[in-house]
Amino acid sequence: MPSHSRAARRALLAVTSAIAVALAATGCADFSQEDQAADQGSFTAPPTMERAPQQAPQPPSDDQGGGPPPTGPCVDPDPAVIATCLASTGGVRPADPSGRTTYVAERTTGKIILSKRYGPQRVVASVDVDGSGDGGLIDFEMSPTYVEDQMIYALVTTGSDNRVVRIAPTGSVKPILTGIPKGATGNMGSISFASPTELVVATGDAGDPAAASDRGSLAGKIFSIDPNVADPKPDIRATGLGSDVALCPSPGADGQLFVADSGAAGDRLSLVGPKGLQTLWTWPDRPGVSGCAVGDSWIAVSVAGAKRIDTFIRPANGSLTVGRPNPQDFSKTYGAVGRMTALGGQATQLATVNKATSGAPVKSYDDRVAIYMPKAGEDLT
Repeated sequence: MPSHSRAARRALLAVTSAIAVALAATGCADFSQEDQAADQGSFTAPPTMERAPQQAPQPPSDDQGGGPPPTGPCVDPDPAVIATCLASTGGVRPADPSGRTTYVAERTTGKIILSKRYGPQRVVASVDVDGSGDGGLIDFEMSPTYVEDQMIYALVTTGSDNRVVRIAPTGSVKPILTGIPKGATGNMGSISFASPTELVVATGDAGDPAAASDRGSLAGKIFSIDPNVADPKPDIRATGLGSDVALCPSPGADGQLFVADSGAAGDRLSLVGPKGLQTLWTWPDRPGVSGCAVGDSWIAVSVAGAKRIDTFIRPANGSLTVGRPNPQDFSKTYGAVGRMTALGGQATQLATVNKATSGAPVKSYDDRVAIYMPKAGEDLT
């Protein structure tokens, strides 16, 4: 997606976040109401994305206007941290062009939370999910025309399947695409808008590698759908994905799309090409890749199992060379990092998954969202 489109969407989110509706999460999931909903927002022709200038993120600081920082059990002294005391996280998205405000999914509770440093957290949407295993509220995207329709799209796990749903500002939830296989593991996937009429969906293999290679199954695939029509037909772009599948689109106008996943041969970083996946790097020791983000000159891959982020030199168009990664150890700071999202091509927001990975937080105020400035690795060419 072009950088100006992403910047426009994020700038508009900042303006409209004050009017987003806070919804209370329910304790027991009942998906029958979803499937029987008759009218939860009509399908209409989507307006064109607007454009806005992009604001470059600045290094994190703790300038609070001269006043003392607040105190309490959920205050992290790290100035890069913008959300604390979260349940285990799923997707994360900037809520303003600078990234100082964030939307983050709590995978196990089904809540999408708006947060900024030292600010109150507010639930802006909620959906019933099955949060067992690695399922739940897996990922989400604001509508490309969120300022107009306030719609949120999400990839979620129910009691019977994984599915793409649309959450209206009233809180009603409409299934868009159902029947994505669900498993005890291998549910983690990703969604990303390429245009107002193209939502790219990446799914895990649901614990069944054979299904990932079967074009008749939606497990372990990258495909696109038009979310504005009833019963959209998936256009499959890649097969054979494993678990912990994370899309990382380019912030520039080149339209490059990368993906990280843990497959049968190990963890890997790939470029999504016109004929499937083109492998850029592999981790045969399977350290646990869990997310990725792409900047102007780098690709950062979070490795939750090893509690680090590996950053590569981003390849030029037509090249598959990323060099040797530059590893950043987070074992004593953020711990296990899950999903990430790029900020203006220079920085990224990251969400920790310490509660899911080890069952215990690295810090008392886990799980968290923070701003991180990646540094690329070594060029081997």
